[in-house]
Amino acid sequence: MTDPRAPTSGAPAGNRPAGGPPPVPDLSRHALFLDFDGTLVDIAPRPDDIRIPEILPGLLTALDAAAGGAIALVSGRRLADLRGFLPEFRGVIVGSHGSETWPEDAAPAPGLRQPDAGPVRAALRALAATRAAYLFEEKPAGAVIHFRADPALDAEARAAAEAVVAAHPGFALQRAKMAYEIHPAGVSKDRAVARLMDRAPFRGRVPVFAGDDTTDEPALGWVRAREGISVHVGDRPDTAAAWRLDSPAALRDWLARAVSVEERG
Repeated sequence: MTDPRAPTSGAPAGNRPAGGPPPVPDLSRHALFLDFDGTLVDIAPRPDDIRIPEILPGLLTALDAAAGGAIALVSGRRLADLRGFLPEFRGVIVGSHGSETWPEDAAPAPGLRQPDAGPVRAALRALAATRAAYLFEEKPAGAVIHFRADPALDAEARAAAEAVVAAHPGFALQRAKMAYEIHPAGVSKDRAVARLMDRAPFRGRVPVFAGDDTTDEPALGWVRAREGISVHVGDRPDTAAAWRLDSPAALRDWLARAVSVEERG
């Protein structure tokens, strides 16, 4: 059985990613963990406006088959949204940063509290009503305030979100791209990946994680610490990832190469 701690990436030391692309994963022994927005698909001005590339559903199906089911989408998106965008995907889906999982028993989190998110949602909804540039998004276990329409609102949105978290114990604040999300404390992508790596079919494989946002950094760091393949998608200069790809299109091409290598044997 492959030791998940065994070196595979040849990644350089340091806090910044290598300039070149990552090594192509061996789908017979790697486990794939992939963010969604900004990683598999391009970010849109509004969450509902993203477009699914024509190649993506078939690519994910091929990856799932080649990796023996050791593939998971790990996203801040609601589980229902992810299943709606990719109805044919049969791998594991982790939504809301780990608050939701499909199938439900894929990555159980014993002891994880789900505090009442109603007051948090009400507070962020009230904030969104104060300015047209704000966009409120409800999550199953929390809420998000987006300010992509006016990046100058960053400081105001952060201060307001911090005040909400301070007033509601059991919640944590998560910075995202042009947004602040409030979700239950103890929820994060690295914890979700760690839980999956303890279960079949992921157990015993070498982890691969690809993500673009600050919400992905804990998982990128977790994978890099275990000498897996950690890939930042985009151009942020400071990241825990060891490798970089420029765009979701580049990531899809990289994943397609992994399928091609597997098919050639």
